Amino acid sequence: MLKKGLMILAIVLMAMVGLAVTLTVIGPWAGPEQEAFMPVLKAFEEETGIEVEYKVYRAEDLANLLPAQFAARRAPGDVIFMWASFIREYGKKGHIMDVSSVIDPDWYLAGALDPVQVGNRLYGAAYTAKVKPGFWYRKSLFKKYGLKPPKTWDEFLALLRTLRAVGFKTPIASGDGVGWPLSDVTEHFLITFGSPGLQKDLIEKKISWQSNTVRYAMEKLVSLLKEGYFSEPTEWTTILQQWWRGDYALYFMGSWITGMVDDPSDLGVFSLPGAKGMVFGADYAFIPKYTKHPEEAKKLLAFLVSEKGQSLQVAQGGHIATNKYVKLSAYPPVDAEVAKLMEGVELLPDLDDSIGGAFQMAFWDQLKLLWVRPERLDTVLKVLDEKLK
Repeated sequence: MLKKGLMILAIVLMAMVGLAVTLTVIGPWAGPEQEAFMPVLKAFEEETGIEVEYKVYRAEDLANLLPAQFAARRAPGDVIFMWASFIREYGKKGHIMDVSSVIDPDWYLAGALDPVQVGNRLYGAAYTAKVKPGFWYRKSLFKKYGLKPPKTWDEFLALLRTLRAVGFKTPIASGDGVGWPLSDVTEHFLITFGSPGLQKDLIEKKISWQSNTVRYAMEKLVSLLKEGYFSEPTEWTTILQQWWRGDYALYFMGSWITGMVDDPSDLGVFSLPGAKGMVFGADYAFIPKYTKHPEEAKKLLAFLVSEKGQSLQVAQGGHIATNKYVKLSAYPPVDAEVAKLMEGVELLPDLDDSIGGAFQMAFWDQLKLLWVRPERLDTVLKVLDEKLK
């Protein structure tokens, strides 16, 4: 009897092992950013008993991989982080699960779900976001030279001249990757010297890139490029380290920078004077229709975007919650200051991420050209118009 009981127990245990679910999450974060994400996944595992495996894929690589996978009715993961424009497109094509029964819009800041919603169908969910507030500097450096954040455009120009005079031949670091860090700088100039409405009109293709409004904003940027105030584009994490050690004085980057430096308390940031809008770029995740574990994937997605999930993430630094119930006390001090910068300005979608497709690639390439050949502005604007057609 004892042997028979043990055999039955062994069979039951084997069956339970066979039924164990492991979800695969695909996201863009590696290195320190990945380390900051893992506590959230661990908390989900502890709460549900569902195991999670994390894999790193760049969105640019997923853009090539996923269409072929979808055509074969397959998917490399159960919850996948990807551009909102991609989620909308392939949601409408029937490859992405409608999660409107899982995600409560009331959890979110206004407009956070708009990029992944089509009619009454919701094809994705917003995780935490990265705000792109402006130019970062080290407080200790500004204190050393008696510098203050500028309040007018003339004061900004004066700051750049002063920085050059004290030894920074090239005051502003230019981060590059596939072109997106340059696009963030450009959008900030468009929003400041155009308007928040200009950002929206460009996304909705209601205004030409060769219009006077766009040209005026771009010429402000070009004037600084011609003066050599921006460095040549350099891989963004490499130049981040160079900026931190004092090779450059200013660095335009998103709020995730607070989780990537040795002493976040030494960070200061300012927007271009007069800016009335700020890009608030959420990280969007979706569930492919071809997941083998749809119910478990829904549980994971719901956990990630919940108050608990997002509170765990923002506590790691470098993230801003899209869930409106996350308390300011959940943030590290420097990130709480970034969250405060959002007050009184219009929060806007990322321009090239919203348009996506061939335009996004062209935008990145043309900005890399503009950075080294600013006199080619007319050609750049013409190409961008053509890519929208």
